[in-house]
Amino acid sequence: MQKQLTEGPLLDSKGRLIEAGFHTRLIKSYDKNLVKNKWLRRKEWDYYYVGNQDYGIALTVADNGYMTLISVSLLDYHAKNDITRTLINFLPFKGFNLPENSGKGDIHIRKKQVDLAFVHVDGKRHLTLRMDDFEKGYPIDIDLTLEQMNKDSMVIAVPFENPKRFYYNQKINLLKASGNVTYGDKTFDFSKDCLGVLDWGRGAWTYHNVWYWSSLSAHYENTYIGFNLGYGFGTNLKATENMLFVGEKTYKLEDVVFDIPKEDGQYDYLDVWRIHDKHNMIDLTFSPVYDRNSLTNALVIKSDQHQVFGTFEGYFNVEGKKIRIDKLFGFAERVENKW
Repeated sequence: MQKQLTEGPLLDSKGRLIEAGFHTRLIKSYDKNLVKNKWLRRKEWDYYYVGNQDYGIALTVADNGYMTLISVSLLDYHAKNDITRTLINFLPFKGFNLPENSGKGDIHIRKKQVDLAFVHVDGKRHLTLRMDDFEKGYPIDIDLTLEQMNKDSMVIAVPFENPKRFYYNQKINLLKASGNVTYGDKTFDFSKDCLGVLDWGRGAWTYHNVWYWSSLSAHYENTYIGFNLGYGFGTNLKATENMLFVGEKTYKLEDVVFDIPKEDGQYDYLDVWRIHDKHNMIDLTFSPVYDRNSLTNALVIKSDQHQVFGTFEGYFNVEGKKIRIDKLFGFAERVENKW
């Protein structure tokens, strides 16, 4: 049974989730000072992905207590490659002090290697980044403006099995982009059919977890269509994070399952996936084009990430009508962390 969140604080004085559920707005107020054991267990991030079927850019700013992270990925789907640069600072003297609300509060980070700003301007999001040595001595310059095309978003507040652990998450699909990304002598026009998503996460996580996430934001029959599908982000007894956005309409969805093919006991991420539910409300096939994968395995910290980009086909059954998806470009991922 899915429960809609009510307005009020997210955590009690012991750092426990007061209420679990979902909403279309960031209705709960988050206070990072209430998080217990925050140096080890608090995880906070702002992740943006923006792109089209030709190229994309991914930006991450994360503050995980004992480490901070800034990551930039430039993806080329025709060449089937990406350039990724990640700056990690273990045991930082101070963190990034990320905002406690996605709709207000800006991020400014200036270091020797990078100058970054995520700011709100006239109801839009302005993302800028300069990294002098992105790859082979060449800099990258990012200047993007994002406009939210559907007023709703996916919001969940869910516990883990440990009651001191929780996840508060907002995913905003259908962010219409304008601006450019310049790398060396190449300029990528992000005003050309580019849409994006924001993954805004604040929580106190368990040490070992596996999640599945899929996101699409696309043009669709003279309007926009987007979805957020996934699981593994805490328990889903009170809410799933599954939503469909069509134009200005929003549909709440139930549980989904990601079927990723295996070969010789190992996931074959570039074979065709299936994403579906037991109620015959969702049935999608996902045909991969490129697997942006990374593996970090350092002592007690491990992160095995496969963010796979490709095309979706299939349908959603909502409110008595079938909405078809026909070769629309997005991504699906499986991530395992020990952190």
